[in-house]
Amino acid sequence: MTTALVTGTSSGIGLHTSIGLAKAGVAVIATVRDVSRADALREAAARAGVELDIRALEVTDAAAAEALIDVVGPVDILVNNAGRGAVGTLEQLSDADLQAQLDTNYLSVARLTRLVLPGMRERGHGRIVTVTSVGGAVGQPFADAYCGAKFAVEGLMQSLAPVVAPFGIDVSIVEPAAVASSFTDSVHRAPAGPYSELQQAYLDRTAASFAAAQSAEDAAKAVVEAATTSEPKFRWQTSEAAVRFAGLSLGDLDGSRVIGVTSEWIRTGS
Repeated sequence: MTTALVTGTSSGIGLHTSIGLAKAGVAVIATVRDVSRADALREAAARAGVELDIRALEVTDAAAAEALIDVVGPVDILVNNAGRGAVGTLEQLSDADLQAQLDTNYLSVARLTRLVLPGMRERGHGRIVTVTSVGGAVGQPFADAYCGAKFAVEGLMQSLAPVVAPFGIDVSIVEPAAVASSFTDSVHRAPAGPYSELQQAYLDRTAASFAAAQSAEDAAKAVVEAATTSEPKFRWQTSEAAVRFAGLSLGDLDGSRVIGVTSEWIRTGS
């Protein structure tokens, strides 16, 4: 049976990805930071009539990641879903703020991917799917640290993809736009200081986006498809809104289109 390891599964996209893969006949190792807080995942699995192997993993703990891979054995599909948000522009952000974003959104992804690659390469098949964000294609005001880490992980995966392809390993990224989940509950917010008016304009605009957000269950469908399709591709978006938004940057050769759009987000009328 095909085995998938999915990170960040206690809620949102990770939860629904785990359920979707299990319903597709994949044996799913669903990791959470704290297994005592996995009730929603357990209940969703029971409702769907599927079984999950729920394991504890703090993705930023290198030793824990290595130990987990040693214990669970061969992984055919890795879904790097765990992530962390932050609001603040560069002058507001400490080195610790920047490092926290890199640790969760970039370094932990690189580390876990590196751990599963030898087995995939030796067996001659594998699938690496990393949930990034439209913020990995389009830099956004007051998302400096978050977008920086997401840009980095997209660059990492795009560089890795052609190197591992000859070994039967497919690499994909999935870019959601606003998704209705608990992700925003854990977003770190730096003190606004002199940027308070601009930051509030950004937050107001973001709140409006999340008010019409895609459901996590719907977004997870794209992740499941990327993980199981017989016709893999590198870049996926989870909605038409994500397609339009990512397209701002991917076709913007001089950068003026993106800056023009995002500048409107923080316009205060003064």
